[in-house]
Amino acid sequence: MTRSLQSHNERPPAAHCPLLVFASCVLLLLTTGTLANGHTSLFTSDGYRIDDFLSPVPDSAPGARTVGTGDVKRLTESAGNPPVLIDVLPSPPRPGGLSPTALWLPPARHNIPGSVWLPNVGYGRVSDALDHYFRANLQRLTNDDPTRPVIIYCLADCWMSWNAARRAAEYGYKRILWYPEGTDGWVAAGLPLATSTPVPMH
Repeated sequence: MTRSLQSHNERPPAAHCPLLVFASCVLLLLTTGTLANGHTSLFTSDGYRIDDFLSPVPDSAPGARTVGTGDVKRLTESAGNPPVLIDVLPSPPRPGGLSPTALWLPPARHNIPGSVWLPNVGYGRVSDALDHYFRANLQRLTNDDPTRPVIIYCLADCWMSWNAARRAAEYGYKRILWYPEGTDGWVAAGLPLATSTPVPMH
């Protein structure tokens, strides 16, 4: 089955999104196979993935070191200089048909315990506001230390994490660890997940 995501600026058609089932919401972002503007290119001119986000990924991401489930478990359990865990799964869109004043809270994401959820920073094209959001949160979470290890993940075979890891390395972070198995690999190893909510954009 082909699974895909659209870019941050090219969202799928509005549809009702059940509030209590996170997976159903994410499916709205996983079921469109081509870019809305008719492009078939999978990458930007500078090499970021912009379509068909859930598909086999390469073995490495530029500027990052690839890690597996055992590595992530060991690193997160280490006493000294623990890594920052960043989940970059995109957030579900607001359901169509809601009035502008209607209250809507996106459902929670279940990810690796201790993670910070920074949704949408793994799109191939990001707005200035989203770029600032990613930079500012990386700076805050690492205490402005570019040598602090940062583990970036999403789902298995998700180019969102590949894009985000590459982007963070280009920001100047020296110890970016890319975990391509994501929460799928974590669960497959029998490890627990924790409820997470996204860091808001201000």
